[in-house]
Amino acid sequence: MSKATPDIIQRVEELRSAIDDHNYRYYVLDDPRVPDAEYDRLFRELQGLETDYPELASDTSPTRRVGSAAETSFEEVVHRLPMLSLDNAFSEDELRDFDRRVKDRLGITEDVEYVCEPKLDGLAVSLHYENGALTTAATRGDGYSGEDITANIRTIPSVPLKLRGDDVPDLVEVRGEVYMPKDGFEQLNRRLAERGEKTFVNPRNAAAGSLRQKKSTVTARRPLEMCAYSVAVTDESLLPDTQWEGLKRVQSWGFRINPEMRKARGAEECLEAYSELMDKRDDLPYEIDGIVFKVNRLDQQKALGFVSRAPRWAIAQKFPAQEELTVIEDVEFQVGRTGAVTPVARLKPVFVGGVTVSNATLHNMDEIRRLDVHIGDTVFIRRAGDVIPQVVKVVAEKRPSGAREVELPRQCPVCDSDVIQIEGEAVARCSGGLFCPAQRKEAIRHYASRKALDIEGLGDKWIDIMVDQGMVETVADLYRLTTDDLVKLERMGEKSAANLVAAIDRARNPVLWRFLYALGIREVGEATAKALAGHFGTLEAIAAADEESLQTVPDVGPIVAGHIRSFFEQTHNRETLDALREAGVRWQEEEVREGEKPLKGQTWVLTGTLSGMTRDEAKEKLESLGAKVAGSVSKKTACVVAGEAAGSKLAKAEQLEVPVLDEAGLVALLEEHGLGAG
Repeated sequence: MSKATPDIIQRVEELRSAIDDHNYRYYVLDDPRVPDAEYDRLFRELQGLETDYPELASDTSPTRRVGSAAETSFEEVVHRLPMLSLDNAFSEDELRDFDRRVKDRLGITEDVEYVCEPKLDGLAVSLHYENGALTTAATRGDGYSGEDITANIRTIPSVPLKLRGDDVPDLVEVRGEVYMPKDGFEQLNRRLAERGEKTFVNPRNAAAGSLRQKKSTVTARRPLEMCAYSVAVTDESLLPDTQWEGLKRVQSWGFRINPEMRKARGAEECLEAYSELMDKRDDLPYEIDGIVFKVNRLDQQKALGFVSRAPRWAIAQKFPAQEELTVIEDVEFQVGRTGAVTPVARLKPVFVGGVTVSNATLHNMDEIRRLDVHIGDTVFIRRAGDVIPQVVKVVAEKRPSGAREVELPRQCPVCDSDVIQIEGEAVARCSGGLFCPAQRKEAIRHYASRKALDIEGLGDKWIDIMVDQGMVETVADLYRLTTDDLVKLERMGEKSAANLVAAIDRARNPVLWRFLYALGIREVGEATAKALAGHFGTLEAIAAADEESLQTVPDVGPIVAGHIRSFFEQTHNRETLDALREAGVRWQEEEVREGEKPLKGQTWVLTGTLSGMTRDEAKEKLESLGAKVAGSVSKKTACVVAGEAAGSKLAKAEQLEVPVLDEAGLVALLEEHGLGAG
C-alpha cells in the first residue's frame, strides 16, 4: 500500500476541518450551510482516504463516530470534582426562600442575577479533553464515580471530538446532559416494535439504555444528542467571570448549549421564566422536567459553596409530573369512524400532567400483549400536553392474584357486528361499516370538525342525538336539515337551530383538500389531502387514479394508495358522494400549479392575532405557496408573521435576526401571488 503524499495529508485535514465545521453549524448553531448530499459526499471521501491510508487514522476524526464492534468495559471512573445533585423547589415560596438564603449568605440586599436553564430529562455525563482532544467520558454514577462510556459518547454527532478555537485550555472538563429527542424516540420505538424487540418506556430510559450498549455501533444508530451545562478547568483564570459567559465559551468550542437558556434578576423574574418555559414545554423537541436556576457570577458561586451533596448557588424547580402510578380498574372497547376497535383503560383517578386522568388508551391488542396488561394491574400513566393519556409500563410485582387478562370482544360493543382482525394490521375493526352507529357518529364528527368543514355549533351532543333519533345517517343528510327539524330536539331553540342550519349551508362549497380530508379516508390527513388536491386538481381525477398514479404524490405509499382506491370503489361511499351533489355541495376544483412554488423549501412561523384572517387560513395560504409552517422559531426560519400581541416567538425572531412581516406585509405577499386575504 502506498504512503500518503503531502497532498493527500492536506486533503484529509481539509476534509476533517470542513466536516467538523458543518457539524458545528448543524448541531450547535442550528444553521447548516450545505445540503445533506454534499455533507455525505465529503464524509465518504474522508472515509475512503482513511481506508486507503490507515496511517492517517485519528481518534478525533469525524469518521470515528460510526462506533466499534469491540465491547465497552464500563470501567469505573473517579470524578475529579464530584457531580453533585441539586436541591429542589416544589413551590413558588420555596424558590423565594432559596433566593432569600442566597442574598443572606452573600450579605446583599440587591437582586441576584441567575441563569435559567431547562432541566433536560436525560443522563448527566462528564467529558474530559486534553490539548483539545476528547480523552474520557463518564456517567454521573453515584456522584463520586461513574462508568467509562468514552467509546459510546464518541458516536454522538453533537459531541465534539476535538475542541474548536485557539482559547482551549490544556485540560478541560465539560458536563452536560445526553438525551433523546421526542421524534427520535418515537422512531426508535417503532423500529424496535417492528422487529419484535422490547421498546423503551420514555426518552430518558432510551438515552440511558443507548449509552450503556456494550457495542458502540449500536449506540451510533441511536438518535442521541448532548447539551452542555457546565465547564471546569485547572486554571480558573482561563474562564470568564460568569456562568453565562462560560457556557458561551463552551459553545464556541463546539458544544451545543440550550437555546432556551436565559438570565433573570431576583425570584420574581425566575418565576416568570419558569411559567414561560412550562407553557413551551410540550412544543419543545425534547423532554424537560423543570428548570434550573444558577447564580450567574462565579465569585458568588464560590462564596456560597456547597452543602453535603448539593451546591448552595443552584436549585431545580420541577414541573408537574407527566408520569404517575395508578391502577387499571377495567378495560372497555370504543369504536372509531373507520371501525377501529380500541381498548381504553378505566383508571383509578390520578393527577398527572396538570389534570386528573381516569382513562388512558391502550391502542390495540398487540400493545396490550406487549405490555402484558391485566385488569387490576398497577401501571405507569403518561400524559404530555394534548397527548391522550397512555399506559406505558406495568409494575408486574404489584399484580394482584385476581388480575384478569384483557380479551378482544368477538362482537362490536355498539352494533353487535363481528369484530375482525385483518392480517398485517394491528387494529381490530368492527365489520358493521355505516350500519354501526358509532362509526356513523365519528364520521360525521370528523366531517364537521374544525380542520375539515368547520361546521360551527354541530357538537358531539347534537350528533349523538341526531344519529340516535334517525335524523341523520350520512353526512349528506346534514344538508337536508331544516330549522323546523331541529327545533323539535330537546333544548334546541329556534335561534340555535337557525344558526346551525346557516353554518351547515356555509359548508356547501369547500376547497378540495378540506373536502377530501373531511371524507375520512383512512391514512389521509391534512398534508396528504393537500398533496392529492394539488397534484390532481379535481375529486374526479383522484377517484379515477389507479394505485400507481396515486403513488406519484409525495407521502402516498402503497398502503395509503390502497385505502384511497378502496374508498372510491365502495358502493356506499359513491352513493354518499352522489347524495352530497344532490344536496347542493360543490367542492372547488384546485388549480394544478406547474413549476416551483415561490416559498418552496422555506419555513415560516405565525405568531399573535391576525385581524383579516384566522391563523389556520394564513397557514393554508402560505402552504399553498410551498412554505412549511412551523410552531417555533430557529435560525432555519425564513420569516415570522407577527400579528397583534405577538409574544416570545417575535422576541426570538428579533434575537436571531429572522425577517418579520406584519399582517399588512403578509396580505401584500398573498395578493402578489393571487391569494387575497379574504
